[in-house]
Amino acid sequence: MNKISSPSLRLDSIDVFRAVTMFLMIFVNDLWTLEDVPDWLKHSKAAEDAMGLSDVVFPGFLFIVGLSIPFAIANRKKKGDSDALIIRHITERTFALLLMGVFIVNYENIAGDAMVVNKYIWEIGMVIAFFLIWNVYPQSPEKKGFYNALKIAGYLLLVALAVIYKGGDAGNPSWMGTHWYGILGLIGWSYLLGSLAYLPTRDRLSWAIGGWLFFVLFNLADYAGALDFLDPVRKFVWIVGSGSMPAFVMGGVVASVIYRNSVSRNAVGSTYLVMLVVLGLICLAYGVGTRPFWGISKIRATPAWVGICSGISFLAFAFLFWLVDLKKIKKWANIISPAGTATLTCYLIPYIWYAVITLAGISLPMFLRTGLIGLVKSACFSLLVILLTGAINRVGVKLKI
Repeated sequence: MNKISSPSLRLDSIDVFRAVTMFLMIFVNDLWTLEDVPDWLKHSKAAEDAMGLSDVVFPGFLFIVGLSIPFAIANRKKKGDSDALIIRHITERTFALLLMGVFIVNYENIAGDAMVVNKYIWEIGMVIAFFLIWNVYPQSPEKKGFYNALKIAGYLLLVALAVIYKGGDAGNPSWMGTHWYGILGLIGWSYLLGSLAYLPTRDRLSWAIGGWLFFVLFNLADYAGALDFLDPVRKFVWIVGSGSMPAFVMGGVVASVIYRNSVSRNAVGSTYLVMLVVLGLICLAYGVGTRPFWGISKIRATPAWVGICSGISFLAFAFLFWLVDLKKIKKWANIISPAGTATLTCYLIPYIWYAVITLAGISLPMFLRTGLIGLVKSACFSLLVILLTGAINRVGVKLKI
């Protein structure tokens, strides 16, 4: 095993885990284009006591967000950033994710017939604005004014899109609202809570576990009815997902804190793997044990969903850490590596893709969108998006917040 000399260094397995998760996220997000998709791949309905692959991907991504937080903050401290500057950065990232999330959710609620522009044109404009604002521009002093102008143009484009927006019922349209913040917004809130929970205590494992258990038990208490006395403030102030989503983030934080502490003691190896596996099994047992009470449901964010998906995340990370960081078997992931390092770019490309092919009237034959062949088509689409992400990265287009 190659020793890692500093706990501030990133683990390759985190980027690989993120890349695999993004591949699956794009894949399951494309299932709506198919017919005869197996139920075990799809999102389960709110009333069902069930969980499909689509219900596992998002918790896995939140877990990875948590895995990254200790390393990101350690690197900023190494550069000399103060806690105040780090909090400012956390706030800016949260704002960016919330803003994008709100726009995307409102697109999903758009009243196309009431708009002055085609809704797909609105969608393309939205994504272009995101790229203008959050693209990583070259460090070129002589072009700094031009790059700032592009960012301002992006914000102005969002303002213009908001002004012309109409949502809901075309006969009685409404303006933009927060609704449920969208996937990116939920990531933003969860990232904010996880970062602020970690920052004051850093790599103190007992505090990290305490923060994790707080969100897990908050979720459990909500379902047990112990938080009913807070109903008057629920619609004004509440933890996103009743604690479920920051619980996934803090689970990842705990995994990274254990690793960083193990590195400082030169104890990384089989012991760390065992700890990850044990935590994964404990989470699975918690999920299985709470399922008879409230069922398992992503939409309802039940304790069983939190436990089982946390367990899967711990075990998946344990496997990838063993494979990628200890055994150094990682060349297989090179083809999907852009999804691990340019995740936001990868996530947004399908929005432009779907809009463009719809405007162009392009549609694949039904036999290519049905059953097993359709699943292969969606897997190929996911890989194509990742390859396209890598290609545009090489020409200087890459989002970062």
